[in-house]
Amino acid sequence: MIQSMTGYAALARETAQGSLFLELKSVNNRFLDLQFRVIEELRSLEPNLRELIAAKIGRGKIDCRVSFTPAHATAKQLSLNAELLAQLAVLELEVRASMPEAQPLRVGEVLRWPGMLGDTAIAADELREPCLALMRDALAELGATRAREGGKLRDMILERVAKMQALVDKVAPLLPLAVAAYQEKLAARLREALASNDEERIRQEISVFGIKVDVAEELNRLAAHLQEVRRVLDAGGAAGKRLDFLMQELNREANTLGSKSVSREVSEAAIDLKLLIEQMREQIQNIE
Repeated sequence: MIQSMTGYAALARETAQGSLFLELKSVNNRFLDLQFRVIEELRSLEPNLRELIAAKIGRGKIDCRVSFTPAHATAKQLSLNAELLAQLAVLELEVRASMPEAQPLRVGEVLRWPGMLGDTAIAADELREPCLALMRDALAELGATRAREGGKLRDMILERVAKMQALVDKVAPLLPLAVAAYQEKLAARLREALASNDEERIRQEISVFGIKVDVAEELNRLAAHLQEVRRVLDAGGAAGKRLDFLMQELNREANTLGSKSVSREVSEAAIDLKLLIEQMREQIQNIE
């Protein structure tokens, strides 16, 4: 299945210690770029979280945010840690004895001191498995959103592939008549320019020019590239780079078709082909 690089997932999980929250945001990028915002107490889990993401996602910029709300933050009555408070008081006296100009501790600073309002330490070991399980669930949800978006991109690309194929099929039957008419016009001009009846030279000049303006090979290659685009979309997986390369090849053939055109219909078809290719190229930048 084709996957877009754009997606979002946010999940929460209740544990005995409190509530875990994990958010994933994904946008397009040439490579896999992981950005983490994890609370300090759970920072040790970041390598494991990175491994889980890298195992599921090949390309894209992924922003991961992990937060935690302790269960006892509102359930327990707040109380000062008397032992810690006494230690702070002793340390403050020692500091001010050595540095008289030091400012005394403020009440707000004391209350915000880690552990001052009871045991607020987060046991990372106990949260390890719940956090990893939450990441697996979030990745599944992110993958589902990326797959849905990828399905829309696939349908859009196939729609434009069908339009391009219709243009190729429309132009192909017109080529022999267009080339023949142009050759006749060229022959008349050559007769006037040469002011002679050297039919052999005229035929040679027309033959050489006819080879140069023949776009049957370009049309065949366009059809082959379009078929390859369909095959890649049906195969699914990480197809973005392959599709981007095919867009370059399609654009090359459309440019050649336009430059060798000898009729208004072929020139218009070449322009329409390039517009469709550009529309596909913009959307393919979002495919993993």
